[in-house]
Amino acid sequence: MSFFGNTINSLEQSLDYASLKNQTISNNISNADTPNYKAKNVVFKNVLDNEIENTFQAKRTHAKHIPFQSSINQQSHRVISNSSTTYNHNGNNVDIDKEMTELAKNQIYYQGLVDRLNGKFTSLQSVIKGGR
Repeated sequence: MSFFGNTINSLEQSLDYASLKNQTISNNISNADTPNYKAKNVVFKNVLDNEIENTFQAKRTHAKHIPFQSSINQQSHRVISNSSTTYNHNGNNVDIDKEMTELAKNQIYYQGLVDRLNGKFTSLQSVIKGGR
């Protein structure tokens, strides 16, 4: 049993994802002029889809229930490289406008997570102080 519930753990994993995404986007931007550099992206949905499709299991409480497969994967996201496109004459496929847009979206997402985490800690602080 977790003392804080699963919310803080979920927020922590989401912050890890947003941090890795920010680092990946920053690497793409910094390598925008590097010959033959291929843009990278952090994916979550593909990993989730694969886990659900291939390895999801529910507890069977009756013999007529549909069986599922089970596997718990701690990694919820991964970095992939897109080598199927080329935008520049030097073999580079970084679209700087797309990367800057993704960076702005990710910063807003990250700030929202931080605000939510601060709200959780503020609530805990209020409880510890007895509602004062």
